[in-house]
Amino acid sequence: MITILSTPLLERASRGDELAFRELTDPLRRELELHCYRMLGSLHDAEDVLQETMLAAWRSLAEFERRASLRTWLYRIATNRCLNALRDASRRPPVAPEPPFPIPAPTRMSDPHWLEPYPEDRLGWLADAVPGPAARYEARESVEITFLGALQQLSGRQRAVLVLRDVLGFRADETAAMLEMSVDAVKSALRRARTTLAEELPDRLTPPAARSPEERDLLERFVQAFVADDIDGMVALVTEHAWFRMPPANHEYHGPGPIGRFLAAIAEWRTGMPARVLPARVNFQPALGVYRIAPATGLAMPVGLLVLTLTGSQIAALTWFIGPTYMGRLGLPSDPCAPELVSDRL
Repeated sequence: MITILSTPLLERASRGDELAFRELTDPLRRELELHCYRMLGSLHDAEDVLQETMLAAWRSLAEFERRASLRTWLYRIATNRCLNALRDASRRPPVAPEPPFPIPAPTRMSDPHWLEPYPEDRLGWLADAVPGPAARYEARESVEITFLGALQQLSGRQRAVLVLRDVLGFRADETAAMLEMSVDAVKSALRRARTTLAEELPDRLTPPAARSPEERDLLERFVQAFVADDIDGMVALVTEHAWFRMPPANHEYHGPGPIGRFLAAIAEWRTGMPARVLPARVNFQPALGVYRIAPATGLAMPVGLLVLTLTGSQIAALTWFIGPTYMGRLGLPSDPCAPELVSDRL
């Protein structure tokens, strides 16, 4: 027998009570925003699609048949809005900057990345979230930069199926209904998506706990090498299969040798411009706001956000978000500033 959901709050919202609608949907806004971010890779786009989702839900609430939960219904709208955004021909990739210095040959050229960092202060609710029993990924892993980057290698449908099934734990039949696919098609898309992710995400050891002495020790060793342009010191901390990426630039470096050669090219170009860093956290990961002291003015110039993916006592990936765009959202100076506002200590 099908159970029809009905509550006084839902009845009021269905009759046009906007306050009742907000009371119903506000508790779900953060998780829906994160869902859109996983699908799109861009926090800016996720915020836009979330607004579209809420507007569509408000306009069509009277048509909600209540045979599934309101949460499932909202996920259906959000997922399909994300798929529409991915198909939208007007959605142009970010302009990939041209390196202002000669760079070594990259390991591979990827498609231009949409990827953006997600401020950790928006993720507090996630610690208490319980995914469905079918979920395969822990909350921390499912928002890490490397996981989000791997998702961007999937087609829209594969991405949707994997997130709904393996991250959120929706059943195969629920996922099929959301995407208007057969259960067999969902299972097939999931197999292909898992194969791609297995290739993009090598096995990792458990990272040190956030803000633990172990994490702090690793970060301090990296920062000491980084501000000294000690290439050997930095390379000694990365794993054999580490990746260095720079969204939205499309060249990527794999392994200690290629990563070291690229870091050396950066260091040579930055000669005479000492580095300073400020700590931050995004996507449940440690990050560094990077500044260089301009010799002509003595000002600290923001040059990017460097996010570290840790594994055991090493670094599995370095993701450098070029430019100051995201630093202001993290409470870091995003304009040239006095050098005393930044330091080389965590």
